[in-house]
Amino acid sequence: MAQEIVKEYTNGDLVVVWKPQKCIHSEICVKTLPQVYNPEEKPWIKAENASQEALKDQISKCPSAALTFYMKGEKQQEASQPSSEIPVSVVENGPLLVQGTLKVALADGSEEIQKRSTAFCRCGHSENKPYCDGSHGKMNFVG
Repeated sequence: MAQEIVKEYTNGDLVVVWKPQKCIHSEICVKTLPQVYNPEEKPWIKAENASQEALKDQISKCPSAALTFYMKGEKQQEASQPSSEIPVSVVENGPLLVQGTLKVALADGSEEIQKRSTAFCRCGHSENKPYCDGSHGKMNFVG
């Protein structure tokens, strides 16, 4: 598997972390803070255009955990301790979202640790299987 891409953007003390391979293109970030997230521009994230609280609130709503944050001088935000119940939800016409820390065994025999929220492909068209890459939107997946 290719090495994970991780990009960081800051507004001073808060660092926004984006992992594009986890992104399912739900567009919650763009719709919530369009002054920060604009996929048509480079860089597409301008963290300086919002307060720390606004960024934290929006990032907490990212369904795939492609967006996370940490404060400079602190460790990156991590998932909380797993509970005995693992929340799983089906996104209408989209992926299967599994909450919590997971050990994912891949088809090639390797394993990955996924934290917070993981979006698994249901449409079969993802180029990043078993994870969702947003292909369901282009394929007009219904399910």
